[in-house]
Amino acid sequence: MNIEIIPVSTRILTEKDDIAEAIYEYAKDKVGKDDLVCTAESVVAITQHQFVRPEELTISPLAELCCRFIPDYGSLASPHGMQSLMNREGEYRVAFALFCGFLARLIGIRGLFYKWGGEQAALIDDVTGTMPPFDKCIVYGPNNPDAVAENIKEKMGCYAAMIADVNDLKRSRVVGVSKGLNGELAAKLLIDNPFGNASEKTPICIIKNYRKYQEEHK
Repeated sequence: MNIEIIPVSTRILTEKDDIAEAIYEYAKDKVGKDDLVCTAESVVAITQHQFVRPEELTISPLAELCCRFIPDYGSLASPHGMQSLMNREGEYRVAFALFCGFLARLIGIRGLFYKWGGEQAALIDDVTGTMPPFDKCIVYGPNNPDAVAENIKEKMGCYAAMIADVNDLKRSRVVGVSKGLNGELAAKLLIDNPFGNASEKTPICIIKNYRKYQEEHK
């Protein structure tokens, strides 16, 4: 069946907002009982005050060293991005994961750093990674994303809800889902990144009639 994805415009959401209430405010007339409501993970994190300003960080020599081993396009490639991860997951854990990940890449095994470096390793957005004025902040991944997704589902009366980390590099990652949702199936529908977290201010999207789509792909 054909799937329709509808981006939803909002104002700039801040740490003063509740994400479920904000979605209800802007999408209540657009969501049906068979729909899937998707939200960008960075916006959920911002509403939870899960961010830090670079000037609030003290950069260690270890963070200065480790960030040099991250590709330039990565959020951890800056000293501030790497330090923010070390502050959450521990300096030595991150350094050890990076070292082991580097050795593993030499024999063709990828992804170990993000597996062993802690939950935040794959979720942190460095500056310019999200909407203004938070493009000047480092944004962590959200707390309790599955519980947040379940709360959104209940608030909206929809089939399911999902928090996703999607970018323009054709990367779509499940961060949190409500009960019964096949997150990996849904994430494939977001591969072209319908979210607009910057000037577009469309951090929410609705996948219409998703219930039938999931049932057909069991």
